[in-house]
Amino acid sequence: MAAPDALTTTRDAYDEVAATYAEMFRDSLRDHPLERGLLAAFAELVRTNGGGPVADLGCGPGYVTAHLSGLGLQAYGVDASPAMIGLARRAHPALRFDVGSMAALGLPDGTLAGVLSRWSIIHTPPPELPALLAEFARVLAPGGHLLLAFWATEDPSVPTQSFDHTVTLAHRWSPDHLAALLGDNGLTELSRTIQRPRPTDRRQFDSVHLLARRAPSA
Repeated sequence: MAAPDALTTTRDAYDEVAATYAEMFRDSLRDHPLERGLLAAFAELVRTNGGGPVADLGCGPGYVTAHLSGLGLQAYGVDASPAMIGLARRAHPALRFDVGSMAALGLPDGTLAGVLSRWSIIHTPPPELPALLAEFARVLAPGGHLLLAFWATEDPSVPTQSFDHTVTLAHRWSPDHLAALLGDNGLTELSRTIQRPRPTDRRQFDSVHLLARRAPSA
């Protein structure tokens, strides 16, 4: 029997811990004012550019999708874990949540005004990351914005480092490496925020938020 692929392994792992995860992180934005500010800036940029649908990719139990909706965005969530999507639908019945792969969104080109990927790329095998970011760029409309959050490598010259995440194998990424991959797909980096872990934080590594934009149409 063939070994399960990374998507299947990740999906099954999060299905097992969905309820615990949802309870543990349901108030996480409350403790991270900088991240709330970045989400607010992302929402303002999307609205200023004319608005439109925004996908929260790797949405988990949906609390950030709901936060984006509260900021005035037409936000919906996508996650590979059916258990997570079930929790999201029960907690936020007015919002749309889909089970699916963020590597194959099944959307026409240029459909989305914004894409949020908040720690959802950490379980992507390094050889698959370029194609994943290409999919993010493909579905963004001209002028659309991407906000990408991930954990940083200790040495920016090292593209990726693996680590033993609580749920399943995960990867840290060099901000320079990711910014270059985004550039390869027509996305221009607008800002980069690096946040050091706090003594009381569950996070052990530097947190990175990259904000990028697809070029407007001529």
